[in-house]
Amino acid sequence: MKFTRMMVGLAVAYMTVLAGVAILQDRFLYFPQKAAIEEVTSGGLRAWPTPEAYRGLVAEPAGSARATVIVFHGNAGHAGHRSFYAAALTRLGLRVILAEYPGYGPRAGALGEASFVDDAQQTVALAHRLYGAPLLLIGESLGGGVVAAAGSREHDKIAGLMMITPWDRLEHVAAYHYPWLPVKWLLRDQYDSVTHLASFDRPILVVVAERDSIVPTRYGEALYNSLSAPRNLVVVKAADHNDWIGHVDETWWREATDFLLTPLH
Repeated sequence: MKFTRMMVGLAVAYMTVLAGVAILQDRFLYFPQKAAIEEVTSGGLRAWPTPEAYRGLVAEPAGSARATVIVFHGNAGHAGHRSFYAAALTRLGLRVILAEYPGYGPRAGALGEASFVDDAQQTVALAHRLYGAPLLLIGESLGGGVVAAAGSREHDKIAGLMMITPWDRLEHVAAYHYPWLPVKWLLRDQYDSVTHLASFDRPILVVVAERDSIVPTRYGEALYNSLSAPRNLVVVKAADHNDWIGHVDETWWREATDFLLTPLH
């Protein structure tokens, strides 16, 4: 009887934990940092498309842009923290839009996959309307999941995708970090990039960090192996999830963007 009561107590405690995780899961996945527009517009970055209709930041190359790149960042901070993309890519003659998610930086809005993907689709459509082709999308970590979904919806507007430290399906990464939880049944946001990109036919560059402790390389490799589109896999040697940028140079960026912009089919 005592053992039975103990087991019932443990079961109740476990179910309570599961309920808490289900209710509070956004706090495990999204880490937005709020900031005023004045705080994020600096160093050649300006509000895009306007301060009043803010959707992110834009940086222009010195001459005319040969293409436009939209960057969807990871799950923490805000777009202003990703100015290194603008610094690297404008040198290659590319216009760079650092897209911002609803609920991040100066933007209002709901957190979550449906909100982010719908909003990203609008950002892609607007950039295409304003600047035309070619248009590239870069998704970093969580941004890879956003890019996979939005890019599949707007594939006719996109020349190629770059997926940096991505996963195949979010449930696999969640199970890696929380093996004691039935994450498959608890996750509200799926970010299933394998399914979203199953019929995508534009070039895709998958970039994994060799020592990634947050999204282990096997999940990026699984995504790569699932693709039917023209593809390339790049392993950034000795890099972890958040320091890969320090392991690449201008030549790396040039080769990466050339792969996506050079007609392969």
